[in-house]
Amino acid sequence: MKRYLYFTLTLGFLIFWSSCRKDFEFSPSTGNLEFSKDTVYLDTVFTNIGSSTYNLKVYNRSNNDISIPSLKLALGESSNYRLNVDGVSGKVFEDVQILAKDSLFIFIESTIDITNFTNTDRSYLYTDQIEFDANSNFQKVELVTLVQDAIFIYPNRDNTTKVIETLTLDIGGELIETELQGRELLPTELTFTNEKPYVIYGFATVPSNETLTIEAGARVYFHDNSGIIVSNNASLQVNGAFSNDQDQLENEVIFEGDRLEPNFANTPGQWGTIWLLDGSINNSINYATIKNASVGILCDGNPNTISDKLTITNSQIYNSSNFGIIGRNTSISAENIVINNTGLSSFAGTFGGKYNFTHSTIVNYWDNGFRQFPSVLLNNFVVDEDNNVTITDLTEASFNNCIIYGNDNPEIQFEEEENDAVVFNFKFTNCLIRFEDNNNNFTGSNYDLDDTNHYEGNIFNESPNFLDTELNKLVIGEESAAINQGLSTFATQVPTDILNVNRTTSPDLGAYQHITFPEEE
Repeated sequence: MKRYLYFTLTLGFLIFWSSCRKDFEFSPSTGNLEFSKDTVYLDTVFTNIGSSTYNLKVYNRSNNDISIPSLKLALGESSNYRLNVDGVSGKVFEDVQILAKDSLFIFIESTIDITNFTNTDRSYLYTDQIEFDANSNFQKVELVTLVQDAIFIYPNRDNTTKVIETLTLDIGGELIETELQGRELLPTELTFTNEKPYVIYGFATVPSNETLTIEAGARVYFHDNSGIIVSNNASLQVNGAFSNDQDQLENEVIFEGDRLEPNFANTPGQWGTIWLLDGSINNSINYATIKNASVGILCDGNPNTISDKLTITNSQIYNSSNFGIIGRNTSISAENIVINNTGLSSFAGTFGGKYNFTHSTIVNYWDNGFRQFPSVLLNNFVVDEDNNVTITDLTEASFNNCIIYGNDNPEIQFEEEENDAVVFNFKFTNCLIRFEDNNNNFTGSNYDLDDTNHYEGNIFNESPNFLDTELNKLVIGEESAAINQGLSTFATQVPTDILNVNRTTSPDLGAYQHITFPEEE
């Protein structure tokens, strides 16, 4: 009874207190606002593409409830910035209130058309200000956005039904309808230059009997669920060149997502893949960086062509949420390749095929959670939706003077469906490999490290001494076990490393000759 009486009295007191409370009285601000930053950089955006949302926090450190008489963009209604203040959108606001010792959020976005500005080349620095109050109480926060001109490639839209164009793919001569959004490239779009970046929405498809040529220094950005598809009898030629500035990579061709904010610089899975369909021919990639895809390169079919289905040289593939390169019964020749940070395998040669990797660094230091596959995975089968297994020849899988390593163990794995009708040929020659099987989980002839038919001159479980695996800096240092361990026969085939350093005299393993690491400050 006493508890009930106490609760009733307490509740009555609260009602009485709240009913007697006076309304807040707000005084005009005195120019003493504080801000979470004095300049809001909205990073780089492409012309006519909306930016991400950025925020600014405004603090009232005083003991008084205040009202900001005027809060506005300096360019007013003509500004290309948009504000949201306490849930209200606009560009000009009056009497914005902040309680004592409290704060408010301002959210900022922009959409800017670079063609509205004269004397611009490929980029334009667009600025404005958020102005607070006026006269002697005037305060401001700068807004800065770099606007990048670009060439946009996107699927057509039916203006009547609003249906976005989907693709019918020519795969090995068979036309297959898909639900993939995209379109075929026009004849005028079959050469990507370095004059402007390219932004692709959906899958840009290289038509049959055509070649997409991408010139040195080109930049290709992909929206979510986008990529490049190379059709039957079509080709992709990526003609990058060595860059003297390894930070800017001015001559390299770069493929990445279209989120340009620094927080997305190394985020996996931002776009789809470069897909070389069964029947595509003479694909070559030289000096390219492919990063932040779901699958860096998906290469299908044509395992027995006279020339390899794909030749890839002097290239880097990073931060793929699934595979760096996956081959499916295909033929790939690779030299001076670096692959790291993939959610599954950095390289997977599946459903047989023919693969040759020389002086390549194929590692996986994925740190975004568990991965079930090693850096290198080889198998000779495919399972359909009815659980039917089809097997085929793994004609060749050669790894010469390579480094195959990572933060898991072991970093090579074989999945062979044994059958006398097919072959399963692979060989690792003069490679540095992480393979420790302390619990004897990997048995059978494929894992007999003394079998010279499969393993010859390799080093196991010694440190490669990479500079920084987290930042994909996979050059090796002076403590590396890979130094001077390369077989000269293979070094002569690939006489310079990925940084254009000669390796013929004393070849190191992997894509890099070793360096002396800079001393930490």
